[in-house]
Amino acid sequence: MPDDLLTRIRHRRDQLPPAERGIADLVTVDPGRAAERTISELARAAGTSETTVHRFCRSLGLRGYAQLRLALAAEAERLRADDRADLDLSSDLGPEDTPAQLVRKVGWANARAAEETAAGLDLDVLAALGDHVRRARRILVVGVGSSALAALDATQKLQRLGYGAVFASDVHAALMIAALLEPGDLAIGFSHSGRAREVVEVLEEARTARAGTAAVTSGPRSPAAAAADLVLLTAARETAFRSGGTASRTAQLTVVDALYVTLAQHDHARILDGLERAHDAVRRHSLRRPR
Repeated sequence: MPDDLLTRIRHRRDQLPPAERGIADLVTVDPGRAAERTISELARAAGTSETTVHRFCRSLGLRGYAQLRLALAAEAERLRADDRADLDLSSDLGPEDTPAQLVRKVGWANARAAEETAAGLDLDVLAALGDHVRRARRILVVGVGSSALAALDATQKLQRLGYGAVFASDVHAALMIAALLEPGDLAIGFSHSGRAREVVEVLEEARTARAGTAAVTSGPRSPAAAAADLVLLTAARETAFRSGGTASRTAQLTVVDALYVTLAQHDHARILDGLERAHDAVRRHSLRRPR
């Protein structure tokens, strides 16, 4: 379990019953205010019952409401200590924000996306994905839109470690490659929402070919997650104003780096030797004088 309660709640929100989702939304928007409420007050504010609040606590692995209040109070204090009291960090970026506020909001959102993704990362799934990467003869990595940048970065890092990874920017090419994968091969799809049709189709095609599938997404119940054998969840609260998806991309790159160092640590000597040879090849190229 991640130590950050709010991260835990956000990761599990879509898996909760509708009545408990209302409680989840209420406490994540203002954990300090929620911590000040009695169980009756919180139930009324969320439009539900005290029994549902107790079920919500058990869904999070907490002993009861008292433990929830203490954890929310600690999280609220951590946020206050973040020295950003002059900013409404839960709000969207808006035309009334000064340049300094815009930069600080973006920086905060990106930092939180990385922190919450790392805190909530399922280490067993990460290890299983690393094992599959090491066994795979071919690895297809796909992503569209802003997720394509994370997919490309993952491909380059896997190649740097000596694995047979390819990135297909064209969905037709990706589908053809996926159809030709074999058992033991692997397809990894990146989609923040988990609803990118191209990514879902490629994962489904790879599964039809009996290859392994993995998804990096923020949607645990999304079509991409449903098409994947292994799912690594990201945490990023996107805003409508930041349509470029910077926070989601930061979260995805955090997963990529976690997989990269996991693989590098497993076969340390071989990886270091390969990295050194790759570095030497680039260095020799840089030292060559043009004719």
